[in-house]
Amino acid sequence: MKIYRSHVLICGGTGCTSSGSVKLLDRFAQQLKEHKLDDEISVVKTGCFGLCEAGPVVIVYPEGTFYSRVTPEDVDEIVAEHLLKGRIVRRLVYHEHSEVPNHSQSLNDIDFYKHQTRVALRNCGVIDPEKIDEYIAFDGYKALATALTEMTPQQVIDVIKESGLRGRGGGGFPTGLKWQLCAKSVSDKKYVICNADEGDPGAFMDRSILEGDPHSTLEAMVLCGYAIGSDEGYIYVRAEYPIAVKRLQIAIDQAKAYGLLGENILNTGFKFDIHIRLGAGAFVCGEETALMSSIEGRRGEPTPKPPFPAECGLFGKPTNINNVETFANIPQILLNGAEWFRTMGSQRSPGTKVFALGGKINNTGLVEVPMGTPLRTVIYDIGGGIPKGKKFKAVQTGGPSGGCIPSSLIDVPIEYDSLVEIGSMMGSGGMIVMDEDNCMVDIARFFLDFTVDESCGKCTPCRIGTRRMLEILDRIVSGKGEEGDIEKLETLAHAIKDTALCGLGQTAPNPVLSTIRYFRDEYEAHIKDKRCPAHHCKDLLHLEITDKCRGCTACARVCPVGAISGEPRGKHHIDIDKCIKCDSCISKCHFDAIIKV
Repeated sequence: MKIYRSHVLICGGTGCTSSGSVKLLDRFAQQLKEHKLDDEISVVKTGCFGLCEAGPVVIVYPEGTFYSRVTPEDVDEIVAEHLLKGRIVRRLVYHEHSEVPNHSQSLNDIDFYKHQTRVALRNCGVIDPEKIDEYIAFDGYKALATALTEMTPQQVIDVIKESGLRGRGGGGFPTGLKWQLCAKSVSDKKYVICNADEGDPGAFMDRSILEGDPHSTLEAMVLCGYAIGSDEGYIYVRAEYPIAVKRLQIAIDQAKAYGLLGENILNTGFKFDIHIRLGAGAFVCGEETALMSSIEGRRGEPTPKPPFPAECGLFGKPTNINNVETFANIPQILLNGAEWFRTMGSQRSPGTKVFALGGKINNTGLVEVPMGTPLRTVIYDIGGGIPKGKKFKAVQTGGPSGGCIPSSLIDVPIEYDSLVEIGSMMGSGGMIVMDEDNCMVDIARFFLDFTVDESCGKCTPCRIGTRRMLEILDRIVSGKGEEGDIEKLETLAHAIKDTALCGLGQTAPNPVLSTIRYFRDEYEAHIKDKRCPAHHCKDLLHLEITDKCRGCTACARVCPVGAISGEPRGKHHIDIDKCIKCDSCISKCHFDAIIKV
């Protein structure tokens, strides 16, 4: 094995790739060869490091120096100074969002990572996901070898049950119990499915795991197959994830070549094969019965339960379905034991949870924290707070199926049951942060608009009920709300929750119900006063030039419709009948003289 004196890790996740990290790989190879360092320094393309806001990211080991927003031109300096002379390039070192940058040098110095516990993400940003040897070097497939040679299928299930692992894809059903139910079903054929559809707006947890550590999912699926008596599995992943799909196929081919997948795995006589199926991006196919219909080549529509997939699933056979993050925990639980897993998280929700942190937050990216961690820790200690000194207003968890949690509940622990109690849910792990400029009525309208567009249309409550709710919300944000609209929304919401066919339809009203619960005053202001307190809804506001105006004419020069008039050095005025509220004048005003009222 070749020994290198330094390793340069370059993020190869979707976020950094879209920012040009592929060009960094080529530039490093060129520069290292030019300086005759290519035999001394290894360049590794990894998965996502998590801190997407700072990408493209480059980390140099053994120092652990964390470089952010690196360009191809910066590579020359990193090679010439850091790798050749041992001098860290200070201007590229990542620093926290603060008035006085501390120029932290390594991951351990950065607040974004200090409060995290990485289990599902343990290898992301650490290994080359396209090299099975690197996964094996970090105990990869050791859990599988132990299970196949030292444990019975029931013993595997017992460990998962004792760990308390709950499904990370939505409602939090106990994983071990799900495996047990499928194992008890008698059939000549059983299936294992990995749900990698991940359709929530702003969610990219599963994608990042597949991009950065695909073998963890494959190993867990084989373990599940052994535990429930299955010899075949499917990974259902959306076609919009090309990097994940590519690395999954590479991982499958490598695992087969190493005898870790296919016939006679590790010479134990057990066989298991995995196929990839691409989804076309339908949100409803994240629901397990719709997902199975899609794999079978039929339209992705939910079916009534019972029967449950554990009894009658894919092609009419018993089927176990878990999402990517759930599977990513399995090998570590079997390696370290159920008690180890229970040392993290809370009593009701053991372990960790991965979140895609986005919206009005300084540190957008991927985070993994122990269950029970307060929202405040995620938003301020890890997320770095709200940009531009704005006030934190709410956070949306669970995507279109979740709810909005207000700032007054910022200390609520993040776990399945506590979130349900306050009107939200864990969901797959999307976490969208909102500040004082967000209108909560419009936020509810946004998520419901998504649900209406993605509804499969099979059941009337979801197909018609959500559309009627959206029509009411559209009227409210356009200034045409009427007395009684809030009550109509609540009535429709509860009817849909009680009668929709699948879980997606039943949870679709959650964003509306949670915003009414915690921000009812905003609804009333829209309806009664024809006013948007957040100054967001354009039909309910107009722009006004205050006495701060110095008559510089900058606003008039950028107005696309000629709505601003006035003499140079004199106060200007806006014709509200002409104004299209494009905000161009606000962005150009040098004196903060234009306000929304």
